[in-house]
Amino acid sequence: MRKITVLAAAVAAAVSAPAFAGVTGPRAEAVVGWDSSHISVSGVGSLTRSGLVYGLGVGYDFGIGSRASFGIDAEATDATTDVDVTDGTGRYRLAIGRDLYVGGRVTAAVSDKLNVYAKAGYTNARVKGSITAGGTTSSGSANADGIRGGLGLQYALGSKAYLGAEYRYSNYEGGFSRNQVVGTIGFRF
Repeated sequence: MRKITVLAAAVAAAVSAPAFAGVTGPRAEAVVGWDSSHISVSGVGSLTRSGLVYGLGVGYDFGIGSRASFGIDAEATDATTDVDVTDGTGRYRLAIGRDLYVGGRVTAAVSDKLNVYAKAGYTNARVKGSITAGGTTSSGSANADGIRGGLGLQYALGSKAYLGAEYRYSNYEGGFSRNQVVGTIGFRF
């Protein structure tokens, strides 16, 4: 009888223990990874270039039971992804850099250490361009509005720190899109 009581108490403790996803409150993380940007210009063609993406993200999670949460995210990143074309008469450069994101996500606990999540939201990228022809350089910049969707994993390193991996796709106005695979290291407060 004593063994059954001890076993029942252990099962009850395991079931009632909060899962990693159930952690609520603020979090901050560093983001670094691969960026592949694709630009299509009607009548001209398309280009795809890759680079490094890096930045910082913050968020807040609201628990939904012990195994799920709903969160809000904000992120600012930059990238080294540039398109540089030189022909016989000129040089054309397009720098695809700063990206701001805000959105929501739903997270579910796979185990007490591992979470999976899906996210969606608004993103805004800054694109800078320059054209050098005949010794004269003209330059400008523009912002591109878009939407982002992503899927990710987070692995708890303890009660506060975590590592993560995420794939995300962003589709902007003007024939511009990007695929990114990033790693994160974060901390919950």
